[in-house]
Amino acid sequence: MVKNLEKKNNVGIIIAALLLATLMASMDNTILATAMGTIVGDLGGFDKLMWVTSAYMIAEMAGMPIFGKLSDMYGRKRFFIFGIIVFMIGSALCGTANSIVQLSIYRAIQGIGGGALVPIAFTIMFDVVAPEKRGKIGGLFGAAYGISSIFGPLIGAYIADYIHWSWVFYINLPIGVIAFFLIAFFYKESVEHSKEKIDYLGAFTLVASILCLMFAIELGGKKYAWDSAMILGLFLAFVVFIVGFIFIERRAEEPIITFGMFKNRLYSMSNVMAIFSGAAFITASVYIPIYIQGVIGGSATNSGLVLLPMMVGSVITAAGGGFLLSKFNYRTIMISSLVLLVLGISLLTTLTPDSSRFMVTIFMFLVGLGIGSSFSVLSNAAIHGFSARQRGSASSTLSFTRELGMTLGITVFGIIQSHVFSNKLASMFSGGGAAPEGVNLSDPNTILTPDTRAKIPTEVLDKITEGLSSSLVHTFAWAIIPSVIALLAAFVMSKEKFDPASELGEYTASH
Repeated sequence: MVKNLEKKNNVGIIIAALLLATLMASMDNTILATAMGTIVGDLGGFDKLMWVTSAYMIAEMAGMPIFGKLSDMYGRKRFFIFGIIVFMIGSALCGTANSIVQLSIYRAIQGIGGGALVPIAFTIMFDVVAPEKRGKIGGLFGAAYGISSIFGPLIGAYIADYIHWSWVFYINLPIGVIAFFLIAFFYKESVEHSKEKIDYLGAFTLVASILCLMFAIELGGKKYAWDSAMILGLFLAFVVFIVGFIFIERRAEEPIITFGMFKNRLYSMSNVMAIFSGAAFITASVYIPIYIQGVIGGSATNSGLVLLPMMVGSVITAAGGGFLLSKFNYRTIMISSLVLLVLGISLLTTLTPDSSRFMVTIFMFLVGLGIGSSFSVLSNAAIHGFSARQRGSASSTLSFTRELGMTLGITVFGIIQSHVFSNKLASMFSGGGAAPEGVNLSDPNTILTPDTRAKIPTEVLDKITEGLSSSLVHTFAWAIIPSVIALLAAFVMSKEKFDPASELGEYTASH
């Protein structure tokens, strides 16, 4: 009977479309990373470089909980298709940009589409796939994130070097068109949705709070001092808007985020794990390449290869975690996985300028193994026990908290690394000695390229690499804290297990 239901709804085709859309959206930032140098060289505006990524993240984070709730109220299909169309429009516009400002605006349009695609894709999968197969298919979605991290930078570097940077964005169009037609013609949404009043005031305060927080994070310590009136004002505005949002949501008929859902211990701990494991993982993802290029002196020509061991590990446990869902409870899988994350981050604190590339590779692989399950297992755990009417909101909130954790992680640990590195250099060079003219010692990127390193005297370079290595190890030590908090949350997690039999009745009724 289940096979007939799956065949009727062309589940295989739908999953292919969802994976294509997920891969497209998740690869967008990674494919752009290695092409940014070429883009800035063509368009200029280096001082506005951060907005190319930030504009996308702000729009995506603001849209996730809103589109997740709307999909619960009005149906998944229309908002998923909306996300594909908007993402493709944004991609097409990005390829035509004539300035960094234009590119940033178009990236925001892309982000709106991404905010609908990422959380709704997993929710559709949960709706259409038979219960006994959800763990395995969920593992494929988790693996898609790891695969995008592996191949995105490689593809981006190749396109920028041998074709033209605009195709970093145009490549989304054929993928999006295929996903659009497959979903439009083969996905027959059967779950009934009732139209309710839209929480416009809640949406406004949520978006405003995210904008204030992201602007404060991006501008603080760069364009404005952290204690400046501008940054303090933005943080104050964030607090005002987020308090207002909570107040509104507790009284709204159809809140965007239903805080009552957090009374479910499995759901609340899944979100805690997502935000803290995301913060620890992004720290390793950002600073391990800097260690390899700046301390060991590896080439940055193909930066995608630097993170390859970590991403291979994440793909293994993302897929493996999905397969294990029917055999072990969520808690057991996440404890086992997060122990590896804590171990991997802890081992990174033992790195020195003399550490071998082989040891770094082993440590990276462990970190990857430790984070992979969170992409597949937590996505299932977050919507466990919720009706179809709440799954969109539950899934999108988890995606939002993971993205928020990564954003805060980049900022907080970036401040720590920069502060320690500056202090180390100040103490090392206080007794005399300096880098050649034009070499900025306060910027770790100074020593990331072989050409620049060649201009620095050996005795000076040794001091810089020692200071950089020390600052990175110090940063990894601080990153142990969020990884341990994520592990503790896994122990607090309730012991529910993914049970296909209990889900079969609802699946059959809805199809």
